[in-house]
Amino acid sequence: MAYKDAQPGTIALKDYCVPAFLIDKTDLYVDIREGETTVTSRLEIRRNPAAEKAGELALQGQELNLVSVKVDGQILDKDGYRQDDESLCILAPKDAFVLETTVIIHPEQNTSLEGLYRSRTMYCTQCEAEGFRKITYYLDRPDVMSEFTTTVEADQAFPVLLSNGNLVDSGEKGDGRRWAKWHDPFPKPSYLFALVAGDLKVIDDQFTTCSGREIQLRIFVEEKDLDKCGHAMMSLKNSMRWDEEVYGREYDLDIFMIVAVDDFNMGAMENKGLNIFNTSCVLAAPETTTDAAFQRVEGVVAHEYFHNWSGNRVTCRDWFQLSLKEGFTVFRDSEFSADMGSRTVKRVEDVSLLRTAQFAEDGGPTAHPVQPASFIEISNFYTLTIYEKGAEVVRMIHTLLGPELFRQGSDLYFSRHDGQAVTIDDFVVAMAEVSGRDFTQFMHWYRQAGTPRLDVQGEYDPQAKTYQLHFSQSCPDTPEAKADEKQPFLIPVSVGLVSEEGDLPLTDSGETQQVLEISQREQTVTFENIDKEPVPSLLRGFSAPVKLHYPYSADQNSFLMSYDSDGFNRWDAGQRLALNVIQGLVADDLAGRALELDQRLVSAFAAVLEDNSPDKAMLALILTLPTEAYISEMADVVEVAAIHRARQFVREALGRTLSEPLHRIYTENQQALEGETYQPTAEQIGQRSLKNLALAYLVAGQQQDSLSLVQHQLANASNMTDTMAALTCLLNDPREQAQQLVPDALGQFYERWQAESLVVNQWFQAQAMCSLPGGLERVEQLMQHKAFGIKNPNKVRAVIGAFCNANPVNFHREDGAGYRFLADNVILLNDINPQIASRLLAPLSKWRRYPKAQQLLMEAQLQRIMTSPNLSKDVYEIAGKSL
Repeated sequence: MAYKDAQPGTIALKDYCVPAFLIDKTDLYVDIREGETTVTSRLEIRRNPAAEKAGELALQGQELNLVSVKVDGQILDKDGYRQDDESLCILAPKDAFVLETTVIIHPEQNTSLEGLYRSRTMYCTQCEAEGFRKITYYLDRPDVMSEFTTTVEADQAFPVLLSNGNLVDSGEKGDGRRWAKWHDPFPKPSYLFALVAGDLKVIDDQFTTCSGREIQLRIFVEEKDLDKCGHAMMSLKNSMRWDEEVYGREYDLDIFMIVAVDDFNMGAMENKGLNIFNTSCVLAAPETTTDAAFQRVEGVVAHEYFHNWSGNRVTCRDWFQLSLKEGFTVFRDSEFSADMGSRTVKRVEDVSLLRTAQFAEDGGPTAHPVQPASFIEISNFYTLTIYEKGAEVVRMIHTLLGPELFRQGSDLYFSRHDGQAVTIDDFVVAMAEVSGRDFTQFMHWYRQAGTPRLDVQGEYDPQAKTYQLHFSQSCPDTPEAKADEKQPFLIPVSVGLVSEEGDLPLTDSGETQQVLEISQREQTVTFENIDKEPVPSLLRGFSAPVKLHYPYSADQNSFLMSYDSDGFNRWDAGQRLALNVIQGLVADDLAGRALELDQRLVSAFAAVLEDNSPDKAMLALILTLPTEAYISEMADVVEVAAIHRARQFVREALGRTLSEPLHRIYTENQQALEGETYQPTAEQIGQRSLKNLALAYLVAGQQQDSLSLVQHQLANASNMTDTMAALTCLLNDPREQAQQLVPDALGQFYERWQAESLVVNQWFQAQAMCSLPGGLERVEQLMQHKAFGIKNPNKVRAVIGAFCNANPVNFHREDGAGYRFLADNVILLNDINPQIASRLLAPLSKWRRYPKAQQLLMEAQLQRIMTSPNLSKDVYEIAGKSL
């Protein structure tokens, strides 16, 4: 709809009502034919005894061509039902009856990638959140759970026919067509329905559960990708074993299947027994996949498998409870990944995402609580707040209870609510019952938006030998409430006190770390018998998702980098030190002063380069400067160009000043890896990350031999991690001799990998993120490339998304052309794929944080989007809230 038209309706949590009808059994027959697909559904429906009696039954449906309606086998006359673009209403329903509908849909024309659609060599589905209504008329809401039987029919071009549950029968028809019948004995909501029909190949494996049951494991991919499934299969088996050992959750069906799809709006989907994955989250091979992508495959496979219990067996009552399954499951997959690799590195990675992207979301116009009070389009609430902040809230419960009580609480939650659609409150009640804790105040984390600010001051009394920490908490204005309307949070703050001898004892029993519960707006905690003034190590392990403000000096940050026993806080001290230096340089740049690097940062980095710790990944993280996104998040007004110049100045200065130890680090780790077969192990990943970071600093410092190192690595790399690291260095090297090499390097890369769609996406992304001048023109040229397709979400994310989100200095150019480019593509994608269009809007939504001239340019593009015709609910909600 256009801006001037009626606004889309808002759905509110307070208006929730139980469904008037329930569907006990669902029988689907899906007849797939080129050009049109016929879906016949047979639903056993009854009135819900818990609901008030309704006069009619309203089923949701979109883009459906209705052929017939039957009730108890009899064709229903047209005066017995009412149909519009959004629903089918049965006007005088019985208390119990069988409803049969036949509809025709057109998957080949479905570019929204919701419901049933065509992707390359297959037909597949995506039904979360409300895609099932594009397949057939249904009570498409998560609290209506039904037992599904699905029959899929297609011609021999699509030999693999899959759906949820266990295969009960299959066969061939006389006209050369095939069919397969699947039954899922576990009642599920429609959003967990899945169907695949395709020309796919499969790798098989088995898993023996803790009770001795044999589970068949199958991953379906295109034939060319069969050699890229081993890592995903290993990750799946590791996930199944971990969930048994840590949560006592055993898999329930006889088969678990994964299908890789190239056209997919999300990362993956946890449909019961038949997970559908974006190819980027399941395919992995050393030659085509970076270390980060290997780790992503492991994490996403685990996440979707863990949903079998935290999301499927126990599901959401309504979409306001989305974090019930997503926040809990992100916490579970994060803990799994921490157990598989380096716990500290995993924590740093998770918090880095939270503090750059989720904190920005919390501080913007689309900020919402972990349990939102309302929405216009549910697809817009698949956010970092729901997922990542939701996981942090679960982590705080785990911190407050400890692992044993948390496990008891999760056991009670699963056993009490198995087969039910429940709420966040039900989850917390289970934790309260096993622990005896009152969670009333804690629930503010779920119901108040915004990132709390925690101000801390330290005070040492040498005569009394006491050390006091004075805490003050606040939370800024957000769309749903002003700061003074918000209640104080219960904030678990993990604390240590550090001296040169190490951590000081905080209790009579000698404990050196405590979790303080900060529940008041102002609160003081006193530590006794402290013999010397310590440096406080606050919020260890990032024990709460808050913005911590303590007046650490540069010397104290350097001290904690050397002496803190908490790996996360050691990294964080380095980030604070570097952030303070860069913020000072930004101020100097804006004032026209010459830039000079604080030597304390150089000394701190030099000390880390001399560290012989075996955890190379951790050293690489400590040596990585804060990103431009994080620096921007910590600024009152985002001066994009000055931030870029200041950070780049620090990179260049460190590359020059520390060239000798950087060369040594590069050579040592390169030699350690030579002759080794590639493995995505924590040790090898750490070695590669450290050496490639050293290479990037040497290139930034324009060291004489750095270009030859890049060329050598690009020519001889045996894995995609090293290849992309070298290619990225080359693309961003401003020296003339480097830029002369770029066209050939890009051409050779594309020629070698043009048949690998995921590798081409990396090629696109590296160019879209290049920070050298001319970024917009490069991206516009990439969109004309034959390998780019506007209908493929992965391509859109690799080019448009990478440029607008991860190339700020080019996106925010002074003439506003970057903003026009984004608005043009949001308007274009609004008609093709509204979900992807709305997600691209995030950079424009933060327009109020920039200088006035940029604000006006960004606001104008948001207004242009809002006045464009046929605006989807997805885009309308984000653009409208932004304005």
